[in-house]
Amino acid sequence: MEKLKLNNSNILYEDALKVHPGGVLGIRRPYNFIRGETPIYFKKGKGSKVIDVDDNEYLDMLCAYGPIIIGYREGEIDNAVIEYIKNNGVCFSLTQPVHNELSNLLNQHIPCCEMSLFVKTGSDATSAAIRAARSYTGKNKIIRCGYHGWHDWCVENTGGVPQSTLDDVLTFKYNDIETLKATIKANPDVAAVILTPINHPLGEKVEFPKNNFLKLVRDVCDENKIVLIFDEIRSGFRVDLGGAQKLYNVTPDLATFGKAMANGYSIAALVGKKEIMQVYEKKAFISATYFENGIDIIASITTINFLKKNNVLLDIKKKGKYILDRLNSIMPKYEGICEYSGGEWMPFFTFYQNKTVNYKLARKNFFTNYLRNKIFIQTMHHSYISYRHSYEDLDNFLNITEDNLKKSIGF
Repeated sequence: MEKLKLNNSNILYEDALKVHPGGVLGIRRPYNFIRGETPIYFKKGKGSKVIDVDDNEYLDMLCAYGPIIIGYREGEIDNAVIEYIKNNGVCFSLTQPVHNELSNLLNQHIPCCEMSLFVKTGSDATSAAIRAARSYTGKNKIIRCGYHGWHDWCVENTGGVPQSTLDDVLTFKYNDIETLKATIKANPDVAAVILTPINHPLGEKVEFPKNNFLKLVRDVCDENKIVLIFDEIRSGFRVDLGGAQKLYNVTPDLATFGKAMANGYSIAALVGKKEIMQVYEKKAFISATYFENGIDIIASITTINFLKKNNVLLDIKKKGKYILDRLNSIMPKYEGICEYSGGEWMPFFTFYQNKTVNYKLARKNFFTNYLRNKIFIQTMHHSYISYRHSYEDLDNFLNITEDNLKKSIGF
């Protein structure tokens, strides 16, 4: 299949390199995709489809890295935001009443949520959680597992980060309770353990808890008076309205939510137990000009109510199982070369070194074929399923996946 025409994307990118470091930001840079094959700029989307600046239309399996839980340009949500702007405005010196409405809505659904505060991004929320834990416990060290954002305490690329900050952050492996126990034993001044309850490491397979792992983490934190934080930025309002903590029946002290809670609008939340959250009354500080703007809050309220009214999460899980069942019949022949993970929620293909297959070339060909068949997907990041993905979309994705495997691996 012929390479897509990406002339306008390339022109815009060359212009951007002159005025923006890297042309575009972070994970959206071309080297995180397939260079020369992946568009660099989208101009619009609708439902399950996106259109780039060269008018190529794609079935979108990345969903803006997770926020698009329903679909692009979802009328009920966008219209609620437009009406709110028309009737109320955007930015004020004081909090708007819808703030309380969203807080009460989160209290109804999230097990650990006794109090909440609203921020803009997942990194805002996880960093607010860390500050709260340190303030509450009077301790400094953090033990982390997984990706939690771009701030100094958790960023993967440590350029510009003081060594003193890095010294206070330790790591442990997912599903390895003994590593966590050993790390705590060697470091008695631990304020918090933070982890993604469903593990989604960059470029590696998605992992789910095994052998009662989350409950064991909860027990270890209780025994050592450590604040347990679940980073539910990706799992929240996707695997369950109450997040993975509801799904697995393990309640953390604090949790962060974002992405799917507003179908693309810029809001995230820190929620948790009252006695910890209350450090932000006087003992600790958090504030920003835009954190409590009503438009993102009204988008979140409308999104959550839409999810409930339309049984969206059940629909997504059924669609995810539809994909999983089909792939379970396809993938065994590629064992040891390519693996599918992510269950019903986060589809991801991982390629492994093999004596008979150049895995880097196979991976490049695999994802190139997706793009040339007008399916937008990321090479090192799991995909997502939205409410507006139709079964026709899913069949298209599955048929092309099977064809890609045959062409990329050769049998």
